[in-house]
Amino acid sequence: MSARRGLFVAPFDALADPAEVGDLAARAEAAGWEGFFVWDHVQYGDRVEAVADAWTCCAAVALRTERLLLGPMVTPLARRRPHVVARQAASLAALSRGRFVLGLGLGDDGVGEFSDFGDESDPRVCARMLDEGLEVLTALLSGEPVDHDGDHHTARGARFRPAAEVPLWLVGRFGNRAPVRRAARHDGFFVIGLDGPADLDRVTADLAAHDPRPGFDVVVDLTVDDDPAPWLDRGASWVLTRIGPYDLDLDAVRRVVDAGP
Repeated sequence: MSARRGLFVAPFDALADPAEVGDLAARAEAAGWEGFFVWDHVQYGDRVEAVADAWTCCAAVALRTERLLLGPMVTPLARRRPHVVARQAASLAALSRGRFVLGLGLGDDGVGEFSDFGDESDPRVCARMLDEGLEVLTALLSGEPVDHDGDHHTARGARFRPAAEVPLWLVGRFGNRAPVRRAARHDGFFVIGLDGPADLDRVTADLAAHDPRPGFDVVVDLTVDDDPAPWLDRGASWVLTRIGPYDLDLDAVRRVVDAGP
């Protein structure tokens, strides 16, 4: 089956307004795109001046659309409290009528996004925090009682209602084994750092060794200038077009969106 097409939007500068992002999502749905995913950052270096909150943008997208899948891509769970993320995710799942997808990963401290604020920045520690956070998050979303007392997170006698079915896509760089194993336990793998479509053969083979669940998604992203044709029917279930991060011009972005997939 052919891959589905979506947009991977940095809510920066000209798009650092959740209302504008919501308008853009409505245009995307009208143009035939099937997904609208928003970068989750608090800062992005000197070349980006303004940044919008991804979760507020997701709420705007949910309210302005009826069919698009949507979600933050990706949220670094190690810098978040999993019980707060669980509440937010369940609420966005309800607001979107089941169209919310939660992208999660380690994140990157390349511009001081973690260390500038005193957050953990060691990738090895963040990986352990991510794994433990996923355990707490998924348990809370299930609606069942949760008792967890771990190295990084605690949930004592917690039970969150309503329960929510929220697909989890894990991000990882091509060639790294740990993200493949982690992603295969959930609902999708957003793989970055691919050199070309042929790399997807290795990705799908590596995933198959971990027996992912039926309907598992493999997600890739391309620039606006990349030809998506060679990537379609090559093992990816989603091919996203990246909008941003730098020198965003609202009129140019609208032309890309209005052109459709």
